[in-house]
Amino acid sequence: MSTVTDRTVSTPTPTTRTGVKRSRLLGSRSSVLVLNAISIIGGIGLWWVLALNGFQLPTPPEVLEKGIALAQQGILVEDIAASLGRVLSGFLLGSALAIPVGFLMGWYTIGRGLLEPWIQFFRTIPPLALLPLVLVLLGIGEIPKIFVIFLAAFLACVISTYQGVVSVDRTMLNAARVLGAKDGTIFARVVVPASTPFILVGMRVGLGSSWATLVASELLGAQRGIGARMQAAQIYYDLATIFVGIVLIGIFGLVMDRLLLLAESKLTGWQERR
Repeated sequence: MSTVTDRTVSTPTPTTRTGVKRSRLLGSRSSVLVLNAISIIGGIGLWWVLALNGFQLPTPPEVLEKGIALAQQGILVEDIAASLGRVLSGFLLGSALAIPVGFLMGWYTIGRGLLEPWIQFFRTIPPLALLPLVLVLLGIGEIPKIFVIFLAAFLACVISTYQGVVSVDRTMLNAARVLGAKDGTIFARVVVPASTPFILVGMRVGLGSSWATLVASELLGAQRGIGARMQAAQIYYDLATIFVGIVLIGIFGLVMDRLLLLAESKLTGWQERR
């Protein structure tokens, strides 16, 4: 007679699977943070080495000292406040208008037919190319600077929102209709959640475009702002001040981008992530 040996196969419970997934997620996050720290330290170290070996660059301590001096004089705070006000105004206005326009283009054929040619036309024109015309028409005050930033953010976000709407899985739409859902319910419960990741990606791209457009707009006719301070420093070959502006733009851009990533993780927690 043959002997049969019973073997007990352990099947991981949902709780165990969740714990493993969370541990892996925390481990990956900690690894990324460590790599981020190594990258930042290595980048600053490379900058320092280049500055000490013949390259016409200020060293990190010189830039830090210059930044502290500007802050003590009150200049740095005024420039940061002016630049942040312009970026946030243009970026928030552009994103706020881009989202409904993108939904309109993606959900309604008539909206797509009427708006898409103009969106594509202006999308091929860099907002900075319109800056001279805007300055002539609107003057050299705050409005033209905010307008070109608004345009940069709007064009980046509207295309991404539109793409998110047209990329919604048709199976989901048909399933909702079979279950008796009306168009308004389908749009609110299916289209909007499925388009949210695309919207946030567009906002991140628009944020980068907003900062790039800000610096260029402040080079023309601005008395305060990070870009205006960098332009004035260029005349006197003040490299330390220029680097202060570069570092500030990078830091604020990075912080704002991370805030958008945090919002994405909260709003799209239903997505499966690697």
